[in-house]
Amino acid sequence: MTRDPLLDTISIAELRPTQITVGLHEVSEKRRRWAELTEEKRKVFLGRHMVPVLLGPKGRRYVVDHHHLLRALHEEGCKEVLTTTVKDLSSLDKDPFWTFADNSGWCHPYDAAGVRQGFGDIPKSIDAMSDDPFRSLAGALRRAGGCAKSAAPFSEFLWADFLRRRVKRKAVETDFAASVVEALTLAKSADAKYLPGWCGPSSDD
Repeated sequence: MTRDPLLDTISIAELRPTQITVGLHEVSEKRRRWAELTEEKRKVFLGRHMVPVLLGPKGRRYVVDHHHLLRALHEEGCKEVLTTTVKDLSSLDKDPFWTFADNSGWCHPYDAAGVRQGFGDIPKSIDAMSDDPFRSLAGALRRAGGCAKSAAPFSEFLWADFLRRRVKRKAVETDFAASVVEALTLAKSADAKYLPGWCGPSSDD
């Protein structure tokens, strides 16, 4: 018997992230696209973009996808979204909750330098996540065809870490378009072939 997903309308302010950073350039792009929608199209959009969450300690909802969208909606003044619970872990205390989430690929406690931090460093609200410009660069790279969309957890953060080691942060912050061109070249290299969604040139070897 197939059960319908359990949907709840939840305030964005109540949702908790499972990662430390987002790419604010990526957030700006989502804000721009949202601003172009009519009121009716916004309702349809929200109905089609349910936010998957973990039900955690004290009944709090922890977001496992769509962090950038939520940040964009929050900054655009949207108050509520539909959520769907993918796992009820409300019986767990904080430490086993985060351990389970981490080992299930449901959290990403890495800072804007790509360095792993403690679970306590994950912000408690969507608007408190810090900026990682390389996450924005990875998103732009995918949209430009430099890599394919992948279902692998946090795949664009893996691309961000790859680019972080090869592109200067100042360049990303001061000339984003030029950095995307550089990222496209890097993405085709053999150095990147271990990454999810790599679509570099084929080899006759």
